Amino acid sequence: MKNTIKIHRVTHDMTQEDLANRLQVSRQTINAIENNKYFPSLELGLKLGKIFNCSVEELFSLED
Repeated sequence: MKNTIKIHRVTHDMTQEDLANRLQVSRQTINAIENNKYFPSLELGLKLGKIFNCSVEELFSLED
């Protein structure tokens, strides 16, 4: 699975710490998600979509 979290985060002028605080997770969690080392729960994925005003499908996709 790949994601575009970092692109959306930078576009919204947010640091990893800013995003982590909004999601009530650690900065390390955001780093792990961006580097495809951790796959977030559905709840966290939906929260990310809400923060970035986009669908979960825009944030995450399956690699072929």
